Amino acid sequence: MNDQQRTELEAAAFRRLLQHLDEHKEVQNIELMLVADFCRNCLSKWLGEEAGKRDLSLSDDDAREWVYGMPYSRWKSEFQQPATAEQLAAFEAKQKAKQGQ
Repeated sequence: MNDQQRTELEAAAFRRLLQHLDEHKEVQNIELMLVADFCRNCLSKWLGEEAGKRDLSLSDDDAREWVYGMPYSRWKSEFQQPATAEQLAAFEAKQKAKQGQ
């Protein structure tokens, strides 16, 4: 496999990840953070960071819209549920554990 083919496969897999997340809007970001230690917002931040490394302009809002498939404010109002007390406690514990490493 050459570099171009690898890049194309990685891009295709990323597009499928975004599609999968889009098809499963019921999965909340906090759940992703608890299980996988990343969420949709992380993906959008990573896109922005990688764009910056390449001297490309990608605003936070544009990156989020890319990942969410719609403006972030719309996604939040239509699909984001309030985190439960248990989720917040688990997230806080995970953050403390990461700091203690």
